[in-house]
Amino acid sequence: MKAALMGADRALLHEARRPTGREGGPEAVVDNVLSFAADLRETGLRRYGAEPAAVGVAVPGIVDGATGTAVYSANLGWRDVPLRDLLVKRLDAPATPVALGHDVRTGGLAEGRIGAGAGTDRFLFVALGTGIAGAIGIDGRVEPGAHGGAGEIGHVTVRPGGSECRCGRRGCLELYASAAAVGRAWAAACGDPEATAADAAGAVEAGDPRALAVWSDALDALAEGLVTAVTLLDPRVLIVGGGLAEAGETLLAPLREAVRARLTFQQFPTIVPAALGDAAGCLGAGLLAWDLLSAEVSSR
Repeated sequence: MKAALMGADRALLHEARRPTGREGGPEAVVDNVLSFAADLRETGLRRYGAEPAAVGVAVPGIVDGATGTAVYSANLGWRDVPLRDLLVKRLDAPATPVALGHDVRTGGLAEGRIGAGAGTDRFLFVALGTGIAGAIGIDGRVEPGAHGGAGEIGHVTVRPGGSECRCGRRGCLELYASAAAVGRAWAAACGDPEATAADAAGAVEAGDPRALAVWSDALDALAEGLVTAVTLLDPRVLIVGGGLAEAGETLLAPLREAVRARLTFQQFPTIVPAALGDAAGCLGAGLLAWDLLSAEVSSR
């Protein structure tokens, strides 16, 4: 988990990180989120002598921003968590507006406004981490979808009849091309159960044939998923972020070739690395909070 105090000028005044504690189950994760927010509030009071003007929170999975509900997360195991209400209660701040967003969409919001997509009218931000998800950027905003599920590219089927995903379907993209999936595949290939996707990238750069095979399989699946997204969304820029993107051109150079080779009538988008690193979601949550506050002020 990443948290920050963001000033009115969008500068970060304080940053902190903690583990989610997901090994303790979904209830423990919820309590850890609430405790982190409460501690951040106390930090703001101690340093600046003021309550937060607004709160922004970004979580994975399906999110209903209108009701403030974390509807579902395959990776965290929670369902229908009334996170906004729980935050208001824990912070004892009934008058403080709380914005709830999807972690990757908020990361995409930050990348679109102040990162790699700044000034672009249409972009797709894809985060390759524990899972895979996307954010659809249109003219400075990110599309949430009618039910809070827009951009869930990680659950596009790229291997029909493949492995079963925690979402209940088979052959989902994130089973084959997420950082977690690449790490698992490389651990099995090299015999080191502690091996990670970063280790796989290093072995690819060293020319290890086992790593090259793992990398090729992941790239093939990722290109298939991205071509589906390009066909549906026609983005001008495709921004790749998340842990796997830290491999840089080791990932992006062959990915561009693989996507281009699969396109027929579609326009090839510019494919670039994310600019804000793993702080994008946290920055986006802050932007959501300030957007919510601005909207409330303008409606008065």
